[in-house]
Amino acid sequence: MAMKFPSEEYIHAVMEVLNNDQQYAQVARNWEGDIIFFVEPDGGVEGQDLPMTLYFDLWHGKCRQVRIINPDTEELPDAVYTLTASQHNYLRILRGELDPMQAMITRRLRVDGSMAYMLRNVPTVLDFVRCCGLVEIEADN
Repeated sequence: MAMKFPSEEYIHAVMEVLNNDQQYAQVARNWEGDIIFFVEPDGGVEGQDLPMTLYFDLWHGKCRQVRIINPDTEELPDAVYTLTASQHNYLRILRGELDPMQAMITRRLRVDGSMAYMLRNVPTVLDFVRCCGLVEIEADN
């Protein structure tokens, strides 16, 4: 079943994929770090659901928690990484149209956190994206 991106339904489906994917468990076995994803509206025009803040707690090949955070009413966790991009660029990455590492280098996906650690763990990053892409996204997204 196709899901809206971003949405609560989508991030919980990704969590299920991550926690049941043996390849991800193996590749990410040494990963230690939670991530906040800021999903911005395309062209800076706010939509009814955007901007949106997603939180993923990733630890040694498992996803311990996911949630949508409302920064107006909740304090943001002190995450190891913060990734920021437009909804359009996130969708391009998830659909395999934009390489995530290329997106980081060209600043289509802005990273706050240790790029050195991220670059040492490219297979983990790419496998995380692969797992996210396994969750079908609505075509009109």
